[in-house]
Amino acid sequence: MYRIRFHGRGGQGMKTASRILGTAFFGSGFEVQDAPLYGAERRGAPIFAYVRAARRPIHERGVIDRPDLVVVADDTLVPIPTAGVMAGLGERSVLLVATGEEPAVWRDRLQLQGPILTLPIAAEERAELRFVGASCAAAAARLIGVISWADLERATQQELAPLGETVVVENLRRGRAAWDAFAPHEGLVVEGAEAASQVDERPDWIELPFEAARISAPDIHVAATSTEVRTGLWRTIRPVIDYDRCHRCTWVCSTLCPDSAIAVDTEGAPRIDLDHCKGCMICVAVCPTHAIETIPEGEAKHAESEEARP
Repeated sequence: MYRIRFHGRGGQGMKTASRILGTAFFGSGFEVQDAPLYGAERRGAPIFAYVRAARRPIHERGVIDRPDLVVVADDTLVPIPTAGVMAGLGERSVLLVATGEEPAVWRDRLQLQGPILTLPIAAEERAELRFVGASCAAAAARLIGVISWADLERATQQELAPLGETVVVENLRRGRAAWDAFAPHEGLVVEGAEAASQVDERPDWIELPFEAARISAPDIHVAATSTEVRTGLWRTIRPVIDYDRCHRCTWVCSTLCPDSAIAVDTEGAPRIDLDHCKGCMICVAVCPTHAIETIPEGEAKHAESEEARP
């Protein structure tokens, strides 16, 4: 059985990448599972999706803890323990990272025994990470080596068709480039062993009555708006800008903020909208001069209350 995990941030297309790869596997005659796993639906938050594929029925369920291939769309997730990128990586697991750095750099950092490959992402392309899903799916398919380009192309068209012809064409272009780039590594990913069943007996069915819709259906009167939803209430830590170190290269932090919570004032300085900053800390990770630091939200609120005292 092939076990593949995709890691990224909300909005970078990892759910779509798993669906493209899963559909391509299915088109190649495999039994398939593909599913995402994430908490609150918000851009910038770490998420992952997984795919299982086998020539026989798949009885294994749940999160993949022994992956054959791990694909990372955003290299800033690698050092974050809660993102779970490194979970279960063994000597035969292949790690593929979309990054601007060489594989040797990641091998030195991570000290992994298994193969490490990189999908080159230049600094100026980071704003285009919404297209990285198709590239990741294509690279994964090539590394696995049992999916044809024709099946992958059909899967990409099928999964992205609702987004329009322009999006489909651009993703196919990027997917084909990744497919060709990883040709030397075709078949590097091999199937993992079948897991032993943990279930001795089939569970009994429990019949649950179905409530009529007029009893249990939700009643929604008005739509919410992003302006009214104060996502800043989710934070546990907040970003703070040291303006003495800030070089006003605001195209970096303001562009990469997933919720446009960083504005640029008339003097060219970045200003953080704390009502709508949810604390993903992407700005901290990408700031070239390390001018953005973090402080606990409780500490910040205490300081604000002290300043407000007469």
